[in-house]
Amino acid sequence: MAVSKQTVPTKLPSRTAPRRSSKPPSTPQGGRLIDRDESWLQFNCRVLEEANDASNPLLERVKFLAITASNLDEFVEIRVAGVLQRLEEGLRLPHHLDAGGLTQHERMQRLRDRLHQFNNDQASCWNDRLVPELKSAGISLLSWKQLRKADREFAVKFFQEQVDPLLTPVTLDPSHPFPRVLNKALCLALLLRHKRKLKSGTSPKILGVITIPRSLPSLIALPDHKGQRNFLLLEELIEAHIDSMFRGYSILNHTAFRVTRNSNLYMQEEEARSLLETVAEELHNRRKGDAVRMEIDAFASEEIAERLRINFELEPWQVFRTAAPVNLSRLMNLYSAAKLPALKFTEFHGRRLHLDQSTKPPTNVFAALRKEDILLHHPFDSYSTVEDFIAQTKDVTVVVELMARFDESSNIRWARELEDAGVQVFYGIFGFKTHCKLALIVRRDSDGIVRSYAHLGTGNYNPVTSRFYTDISLLTARPELTEAVLRVFRYLTADWAAGPNAYRPLLVAPVTLAADMLALIARETQHAKAGHPAHIIAKMNGLLDVPTIDALYAASQAGVEIDLIVRGMCALRPSIPGLSDHIRVRSIIGRFLEHSRIFFFANGGPDDGPQSEVFCGSADWMTRNLYERCEVVFPVVDPALKRRLREEILDAYLHDNLKARLMNPDGSYERAPQSIPALGAQQYLMELSRSPEKRLTRDKSPAVESTPAEEAESVLSKEQSGL
Repeated sequence: MAVSKQTVPTKLPSRTAPRRSSKPPSTPQGGRLIDRDESWLQFNCRVLEEANDASNPLLERVKFLAITASNLDEFVEIRVAGVLQRLEEGLRLPHHLDAGGLTQHERMQRLRDRLHQFNNDQASCWNDRLVPELKSAGISLLSWKQLRKADREFAVKFFQEQVDPLLTPVTLDPSHPFPRVLNKALCLALLLRHKRKLKSGTSPKILGVITIPRSLPSLIALPDHKGQRNFLLLEELIEAHIDSMFRGYSILNHTAFRVTRNSNLYMQEEEARSLLETVAEELHNRRKGDAVRMEIDAFASEEIAERLRINFELEPWQVFRTAAPVNLSRLMNLYSAAKLPALKFTEFHGRRLHLDQSTKPPTNVFAALRKEDILLHHPFDSYSTVEDFIAQTKDVTVVVELMARFDESSNIRWARELEDAGVQVFYGIFGFKTHCKLALIVRRDSDGIVRSYAHLGTGNYNPVTSRFYTDISLLTARPELTEAVLRVFRYLTADWAAGPNAYRPLLVAPVTLAADMLALIARETQHAKAGHPAHIIAKMNGLLDVPTIDALYAASQAGVEIDLIVRGMCALRPSIPGLSDHIRVRSIIGRFLEHSRIFFFANGGPDDGPQSEVFCGSADWMTRNLYERCEVVFPVVDPALKRRLREEILDAYLHDNLKARLMNPDGSYERAPQSIPALGAQQYLMELSRSPEKRLTRDKSPAVESTPAEEAESVLSKEQSGL
């Protein structure tokens, strides 16, 4: 791979006295807000752009396509299912207009058109771009007819030994009702006719169904041949053997299909025996929710498609025909199975924290924290420091987030394993998801004094995802922070009502966070009105909360310069004359999932002034984070760490012109203007982790070599979609 030079293209604009908007606020077409579902679809389109981007390694592009499919699954089973449910429940109510001036029916019409277009765009990406390039690279997904004799013999043996014993073919008749097709399970449907003739003539057509067990591999790796890596889709193998499974029937047609169901969880507090039991029961029910979408092969017969549609009680638009493999998220297995490092990002390991070992005794993390705070930026800084910090604990109390969408099952398992190991496990306050990322260690140090140490973060306690998510960790022994963390734990374990000021200097939802953020924005607005420098930089995953958006609009009208780095959904419209002239929104989709939340407020002085404030935390500016979850946002007060967040990390994202997309007033996105030299924030931060002397500054633009593409095991997660 060619190695190019990249530098910071420009320095940030001067943040002197702001200028107020001279134009009266205008009402943009479509309203002051962008519909959240439209915004989410724009986000997934940006992910699909990475799959189409030839500058990414080929197998990484396959991974991005698989991620778009996984994202879309969640969007359909949560958001689309929710809209359909509201429409069903509100059929007798007058049609009211949403923030974009559309009724629910009109919104659903636009949504379904976009979904079908995206479905076609995914298939085009696979068929027209990735398949030919994979073939050129020696990787092919073959059909049964394309197999060599040796491959067929291998596949037949695999089928007989590992597949056939797990299959249960079903014919549908009065004594065999339609089997309960589980959510997102890949199935085969067959149109059958019994071979025996009836007195009245030929026997009627009936359906047959085979549910493909999830325990089986979706891709079968065939023996390498002349350097070629060939794979066979599991349904291709099963389809080649269906005659043996439906003896006595003529198979008229067959196809793969998949049904997506409503996966919202519904719990009533007064009916709950315990949160653990309730979530476990609802997970069981989730598999049986109403069908929302059916994916089916584009070449399936109309008769099969119609019979399935009627069975699942779907409208015609809820049937999605695809010319690509049904369930593209399975392509993640191709990424893992193809052992070709040259077609992936090359391996990257973050720098480890090095402590002074010349002292007696050698400095450990606790001795270091008694001197100063430690800030880590993952994955550029290794997560091992956090693991080592947590490993020091003995008597443990844990608060587990059970209602973590699509992670409930694994969290239930972890909760039970922790309890079996003697750990006290709590589930937070019923009705509020516990989303804050806190750890508190109380220990007797070598000098005999009992001290408290805390970890406050923006990401999950997960060493695997820490390699692929960008997150911030703050380790501290500051008493004001450790005491506040202790009070938050008491709030979570005992619903400890201590008043809004009890958790200072932390900003805690649902107690103070929403009001605190509005106050910080209002303070910046007052600075602008007084003619002082005023600047807000906020990096987050989603921006949907209407009071916060209105506060940002008011700040912009007062002259506050506002830079927003929003990975996913954003309902705010930037650059509207008189409304949001001074607001810029960018989204960065790259190798790592942008997950850190960082909030900077200039507070009436220059950006690098001592009066500026920087916060990090677990919360986005979304209604659910500010009002419906237990969240914590924490201040970073050490001057050196504040500078790192502002001048190293945020500056890198604000100058990115390789992976950044800039949001337009209508909610669409376009790539940041390309310039030479170029800067990719994640690429730069990886290089910086190896060579700290190449630090980016706002006064100088040092040349930085771009790193080769980096290898990463892929982790699909609810966090990717940001729903």
